[in-house]
Amino acid sequence: MTLLKTLILTFISLFFIACGNDSVAPTTSAKDTSYETAQKTTQNEILKAINKARSVARDCHDGNGLVSPAPALTWNTELYAAAYEHSYDLAQSNTFSHYGSGTSSDITGDNNHNKSYFNERIKAHGYVEYRTIGENIAGGQASIEEAVNAWLASPAHCTNMMNANFKEIGVAVVVNQDSDYGIYWTQSFGAKK
Repeated sequence: MTLLKTLILTFISLFFIACGNDSVAPTTSAKDTSYETAQKTTQNEILKAINKARSVARDCHDGNGLVSPAPALTWNTELYAAAYEHSYDLAQSNTFSHYGSGTSSDITGDNNHNKSYFNERIKAHGYVEYRTIGENIAGGQASIEEAVNAWLASPAHCTNMMNANFKEIGVAVVVNQDSDYGIYWTQSFGAKK
């Protein structure tokens, strides 16, 4: 059963990467339009917005003062799979934490009979022998630009975004209109040894 859940999640992740989730039904309300916009955000749009934010010096108000621009990140499918698992879990379990919900939608946690943490999810999806990893989450933002702005406004999240030691990223957005935030974003960062 554990292997089956992992295979299903991997298939869903690969399907999302391959298809871009463009089969969203037409909507009319402003809230539904936000969901549609978030779901249609592409990998290139995500990378462009994040790398644009990293390309300028900024003060994250974390006590480190002004930090230099950081090099552009590249996409990593293992980090994406970890990010997708967490966004999916947050949306399905209607929770908001760096810890997994401990429910069946927290695949890594369910496999380990515990709530997962970001490092466990990243390792579970094959991103091992890393030098450094990190995670940012956001909820309710209708676009990648809104999510990036929210992360930059938070000292700890901004510090992750501007961390020049990170070289790769995977970002996932999952929508569940019946949840509190409706839209859930997860960034998984890393750098291999």
